[in-house]
Amino acid sequence: MEIKREPIARNVNTDDLRVRQLRARDMLQGDLDGEDLDQYVQERVLTTTVDKAVAWAQGNSIYPLTFGLACCAIEMITVVAARADIARFGWEALRASPRQADLIILSGRVSIKMAPVIRRLYDQMLEPKWAISMGACCSSMGVFNNYALVPADKFMPISVHVPGCPPRPEALLHGILRLRDKIQGNAPEGWRERYEAVGTEELLPSSPAGSADINIFSRTTPARPGLARPDAERAGGRSGDTAGA
Repeated sequence: MEIKREPIARNVNTDDLRVRQLRARDMLQGDLDGEDLDQYVQERVLTTTVDKAVAWAQGNSIYPLTFGLACCAIEMITVVAARADIARFGWEALRASPRQADLIILSGRVSIKMAPVIRRLYDQMLEPKWAISMGACCSSMGVFNNYALVPADKFMPISVHVPGCPPRPEALLHGILRLRDKIQGNAPEGWRERYEAVGTEELLPSSPAGSADINIFSRTTPARPGLARPDAERAGGRSGDTAGA
């Protein structure tokens, strides 16, 4: 019996496992050259930029802060369990110290007295850092729309809002994936961009002089008798301050 070794034809399906094994063996032995070597390199070399590589690593290695506020925290806890399993995306390593975390999930209502504490935790977190506002109470005070609560984006930057009362773990998981897309620079378009509605905002950043409209893009509210203090100052929990009075 005669055994004859011949090079693999270029028109052979390279997805076949045995074919790829033989090509890898020839590569290690130095038997590939010319066009075969060029084809082997083109099929296996991936080029990118350092910024994209760092963003990819950051988006798949988030360290959330072990922090909960109210009933939404129960829903947040379950995303670590087997059903949602955020370990698939590298987000399961929750940290008890803000100095070892780069994500805080505000899961529940935020009182005026708690706002400065949350802001202090956020300031102590690692850079770059992100925040998810989970639930209607944290985003817009929800059913507890009274003087004792404050929306999270009034005293700290929020990366993603997750609506619901309370939102299901799947909703939080969707918000986590949206944040990962933003970190990696692949953020999907908002509804105004999708439906070509940019410029249809009801309140623009600059209001006409003497207008009674409230500018929601400004950090301060219009001057009114006895209510000329900024919202951030009201959220600081100073004595006698009431939000929305």
